[in-house]
Formats: sequence, structure tokens, C-alpha cells
Amino acid sequence: MPKIRIMDTTLRDGMHAMAHQFTPEQMARVAAALDEAGVEVIEVSHGDGLAGYSFQYGFAAATDEEYLRAVAPVLKRAKLAALVLPGIGTCKDMQMAVKAGVKVFRIATHVTEADISEEHMGLAKEMGAEVVGFLMMSHTVDKEKIAEQARLMESYGADVVYVVDSAGAMTPPEVKEKVGYVRSCLKIPVGFHAHNNLGLAIGNTLAAVEAGATVVDGTLRGLGAGAGNAPTEVLAAALKKVGCEVDVDLYKIMDAATVLEPMMRRPQVIDNASIMLGYAGVYSSFLLHTYRAAEKFGLDPRDILMELGSRKIVGGQEDYIIDVAYEMAQNKQVVAG
Repeated sequence: MPKIRIMDTTLRDGMHAMAHQFTPEQMARVAAALDEAGVEVIEVSHGDGLAGYSFQYGFAAATDEEYLRAVAPVLKRAKLAALVLPGIGTCKDMQMAVKAGVKVFRIATHVTEADISEEHMGLAKEMGAEVVGFLMMSHTVDKEKIAEQARLMESYGADVVYVVDSAGAMTPPEVKEKVGYVRSCLKIPVGFHAHNNLGLAIGNTLAAVEAGATVVDGTLRGLGAGAGNAPTEVLAAALKKVGCEVDVDLYKIMDAATVLEPMMRRPQVIDNASIMLGYAGVYSSFLLHTYRAAEKFGLDPRDILMELGSRKIVGGQEDYIIDVAYEMAQNKQVVAG
């Protein structure tokens, strides 16, 4: 089995589960533990990437710059990474991030919109950073479309391109088919990012590795949007168990999870609404927004998520959740009347 790079995104994807309320000091403690465990890349930013701090996505406890400057000094071996969604994060944000210590940019687009990443990837390369392409909601299209978009990112200078299961909607056979095909079409490594809404994050990641992925993501204790991600400490154990070479120290990554645990607002569980995220194929970061809308309008969050899935709502349309919930509540009143 090949050597596998693990990138940890506890301090970015995990921000969703924390309502973006990690403090800079908490981030520094978790990052130091991840670094000590041998994690090569540690992602830090608002859950929706640089400049995600907003009414639309949620206000964080600190700015991106404050988070990055808190984490950078504690890293002895790991590279500091930040997520950028073109249309939210700008070139100016990226320049700030490099000054704050970022060495890796993960540029994320919807799986059909890789063309909007060219400018951001070009700037990242100019600034000497490693560039990771992130094709979100990969469950929504076939393998040929993913490969087409991945080739665009490769042409823009990406060093790695990820197949991203943003909704936690994929199953191992689908992951194996799509990752394997994309891998056969690229000259650069392929990565995989899982969500655990159907309880398949570890299984899907192992399927991706079997299909040729050599870079994978995890979060400590699975902390992340929806039902969370592949738990980094479990992922390290599972990869070692199947014979992969992994630089992460198993005991120390478990210790890092123990550092995080008291900071968590609740255990990361697969609750009913999370299951619906995966079943309906809805963006995982919609979970807390949906809970709020359901409470406001007296609806079952599962019904809202099913409706969002039927309308094929994607990341960046969080405000539409309120519109859908309001419409559903009005229809419910009409029926009741």
C-alpha cells in the first residue's frame, strides 16, 4: 500500500460544529498537538474559508488573521493551510494569509465550476504556496464531469485535486469508481474529503485510497459540518491497519483528540437530520442553519433538508434555507386551513 498524507481540517471544517466560536488560544493548543502527532498539513480558517466571517455564513470569535497568527508560531513541522472559496475569499485575503504564515491554499469550488479557481490558484503559485483543488459536492455529477473539472484545476497549477463528498452522500462503490477514474486522468495526486452523514466517512476514505487517492482529510473526533468528517485518530489507525504508510503517530494523534474534546460543544453524532443530509445529498454545513429555520417556523428539519435536496441547493445559498422554510410553513398553514 502507498504512503498516505493526512491533512487535518479540525480547525476549519470543525468550525461549523462550533458555530465558528473557537478562540485563537484554543486553535493554538489543538494545532500544537496535531503538529506533535506528525500531521503534515493543518487547515485553519472560518468554516467557509477566508473571509467567511459574515451574516450569511456566521460570525466567528476572531478574524482569520488572528487565528492564523495564533497558530503559525506553534507549528514546528506542519504546514499551515487555509481554505479559499472564490467569490468569498479574495486575492487580498490570500496575501494576508501568506504574511501570517500560510504555506498551503485549498481552493474550493462547486464540482462544475473549477474555472473560477484559475486566478486564485495562479496567485497561490506566484506566492510559492502548495495548491490543492477542492471539487465540492462531487456526488452530484458523473465521473467524467469530475475528471473534466479536475483537469482544469491541474492546468491552473494545482498540486493535488480532491474529490469532495460535501454532503456525506457517497458510498464506497461510488467513491472507488469516481476517485479511480479521476486518478487515471491526472498526472498529479488525487485526494478525498469525506463527511460522515451516512456513517461511511472511514469506509469511503479507505475506498478512495484503494482507488489511488494518496491524500486524505480528517478531523479530530470527527468534528465538522453535518455529522462531521472522518476522525483523524480513527483514520490513522485504519490506514495503518490496512498496511498504508502514515507519518502520524497513533498515540499522539489520540492525545490530540483528547486535547480537543473539552472544547467541543457536543459529541459529534449522526443524528436524524444529519442522516437526511447524506440521504438527500445536501451540503453538510447547512445543518445548523436548518435547525434554526426549523425552530423559527415550527417545522421538522428533515422535511426542510429533503426539500433543499430536491431543489439541488449548493454551498453559498445558506440564505435560501430561510426562504424554503418560510414557503413550507405557509403551505402548511394553507393545508391546515
